[in-house]
Amino acid sequence: MQGVMSQEIKRLIRPELAGLEPYVPIHPFEVVSRRLGRPPEQIVKLDANENPYGPSPRAVEAIVRYPWLHIYPDPQSTELREALADYLGVPADRILVGNGADELIDLIGRLVLSPGDAMLDCPPTFGMYALCAAVNGAHLISVPRRPDFSLDVDAIERLAEGQPAGGCDRPKLLFLCSPNNPDGGLLPAADLERLLRLPLLVVVDEAYIEFARPGASFVPWVAHHPNLAVLRTFSKWAGLGGLRVGYGVFPPAIAEQLWKIKPPYNVNVAGSRAALASLADREYLLSNVARLVAERERLYAELARFPFLEPVPGSQSNFVLCRVLDRDARQLKLDLEEQGVLVRHFAKPGVDNCLRISVGRPEQTDALVEALCAMV
Repeated sequence: MQGVMSQEIKRLIRPELAGLEPYVPIHPFEVVSRRLGRPPEQIVKLDANENPYGPSPRAVEAIVRYPWLHIYPDPQSTELREALADYLGVPADRILVGNGADELIDLIGRLVLSPGDAMLDCPPTFGMYALCAAVNGAHLISVPRRPDFSLDVDAIERLAEGQPAGGCDRPKLLFLCSPNNPDGGLLPAADLERLLRLPLLVVVDEAYIEFARPGASFVPWVAHHPNLAVLRTFSKWAGLGGLRVGYGVFPPAIAEQLWKIKPPYNVNVAGSRAALASLADREYLLSNVARLVAERERLYAELARFPFLEPVPGSQSNFVLCRVLDRDARQLKLDLEEQGVLVRHFAKPGVDNCLRISVGRPEQTDALVEALCAMV
């Protein structure tokens, strides 16, 4: 009877989701601490691109002092959107706030993709884009990046303007990450100019843009391109990863439709108050960003000293990607873990046998280097 019931339940599940390979997230401190048998303060966590300086003290205070946690949040995030409009220099009606940028990726997919539609992404890149296609029953067309992680714009143009393989329709949606995760490279303006001429919606994910050189953001472009959207987040630069506050800047026609499908209370009051306080205290937070940018350069130089590591140059984010030479990257990750140092391992095309190492405080870099020296 149990077997029959299992088959009946399986019949109810969408077949394209039943065999879906799930996105593998990084575990939080409390889970890692139990697994390693180490207290959190003895763990050097460099595996999830979190901000080691944490949130603004004013953000923490804003949560503690907020008196209406029992009241539902503003479904339009009005105050936060107005503050973001001032921060970005764009109209508030172009901004939509989400439960992290991940929710906005999901909403865009649900808005644009019907089962059987086609979507483009350019791996290696953030894994949530591929998941977005799968959840919506879309056909994912991957255009691999070149060995230097640059885009193959010619191939994207051929696929967007011609007939893709597999007999599906032309793609409707393209996700790009700038700086790209996991290599940290920026999307060249000339590439985006070409891609915006194509008949599809281009979404640029700028989760790490505050760590990049000035003028790298494409937010100002949205006003001039009806098929461009830009996503941002408070998780990285503002240290609010645990509160899940993201936002996007959208052309009016897209924003109008997204409002229809957005859950009404998607951004909780704690996250909203912390985000508002972060914007008010951005001088403090951006000084921490400057520290991390300086430490990124030191981290790169330290990693380049080791003969078994080849750090990828030019990262404009808060991490450095390393190719591991003449040894197994997964085993190196596990050896570091035994010493309480956590890094991210990759074993996929384009980043096979690689480690991605988040930028930490100087003392965390020192601990990483000490652990690596023991493995020479």
